[in-house]
Amino acid sequence: MNYRHSFHAGNSADVVKHGLLIALVRALQHKDSALTLIDTHAGCGLYDLNGEEAGRTGECTQGVLRVFADRDPLLDDYRAAVQAVNVGADAGEGPQLYPGSPKVLAQLLRPQDALILNEKHPEDAYTLRGVMRGTPAAVHQRDAYELWLAMVPPRTPRGVVVVDPPYEQTDERATITATLAAAHRKWAHGVTVIWYPLKERSTHAQWKHQLRKLGIPKFLNVEHWLYDSDQPGIYNGAGLFIVNPPYAFTQALPPLLEAMRAALAPEGHRGEITTDWLGK
Repeated sequence: MNYRHSFHAGNSADVVKHGLLIALVRALQHKDSALTLIDTHAGCGLYDLNGEEAGRTGECTQGVLRVFADRDPLLDDYRAAVQAVNVGADAGEGPQLYPGSPKVLAQLLRPQDALILNEKHPEDAYTLRGVMRGTPAAVHQRDAYELWLAMVPPRTPRGVVVVDPPYEQTDERATITATLAAAHRKWAHGVTVIWYPLKERSTHAQWKHQLRKLGIPKFLNVEHWLYDSDQPGIYNGAGLFIVNPPYAFTQALPPLLEAMRAALAPEGHRGEITTDWLGK
């Protein structure tokens, strides 16, 4: 599956990914010690929902626009992060711009925190540098998996690595598995978030089995299935693997996930968001 950020900006996967990232980082910030936030596949950082690529798919209508129409207060933090890049826009028309993970993470930085972004694609990296101008983010243009291993453990006491590839390569999942195993050996207490698209449950179950075999003790899996049964050949949802999620995050997760499920359920489907521990 080729999952370029620009074609899918603001879709249901972005809602879940960014909503949970915000909750995760804020839970970690209950402690004053500094955090380093590392995004290995940063993309362009900011997307025009009316632009050619996002407009071609129109997926934001089933994602961020649904959340802006739903007033559940549990989704306020997510809405605020999107609204922050739409200052001055007509609120009645909904958001015109969508923040990628770099812009979302930059909003969460405290003075003691650091943000490291990486994008290998030359044009996207150039755009990213412009988008992040005026922020304290360091922008790299390197192989994502090489950077992941090079940056851990970070210089700060704690950190988060966000891995969000387009899954263009047939061996992407195997590469993630091997890199995660190596990174965990270097930085066993670090927090890692791995995003992935879902097409069919049976195929994904094989990857989950391989990850379970890594023996990582505190390994949470969150999956958002849009439809009540698999829809063959199409995008069915997305999930996150989260290594070492903080207690405050996991305790607050059930009502937040239910709010997301209710806001994003397609017409005629209830959908579901499940959690599962691969290791404890």
